[in-house]
Amino acid sequence: MKVTLDTNVLISATFWDGEASKIMQLIEQKKIICFLSKEILEEYRKVMYSDEIIEKTKKTKLEVKSVFIKILGLCTIVEPKRKINIILECPADNKILECSVEAKVDYLITYDSRHLLKIKEFENIKIISPTQFLKVINKFF
Repeated sequence: MKVTLDTNVLISATFWDGEASKIMQLIEQKKIICFLSKEILEEYRKVMYSDEIIEKTKKTKLEVKSVFIKILGLCTIVEPKRKINIILECPADNKILECSVEAKVDYLITYDSRHLLKIKEFENIKIISPTQFLKVINKFF
């Protein structure tokens, strides 16, 4: 099963034990395959080096660079060839769709209820929350 994780899921998996970290464990165990793009990784890097995150990592002693390298090692990087422009309210979210389409994933996993989740499906890619995805994946494992 192939997935793309939105940046908000990556951030959640980095800092909290919960649904997003369970999905990351499935990726680590090679039960699912994660696809990201350079644009998603760049957004993740920017958030990880934001003042808010730097403050959090000081408290937890989490090293941002090592987490970023771990994500790179776990995920397959694709370079979308097609530009998508269907999320007009937040054009930056289109990069998540572009990656998903390029990789031909089964699921795009996001917490973004304002833009992505309301689409529900795009070109046979189901757009679901981590909670929904874990319900689906539990049927397989």
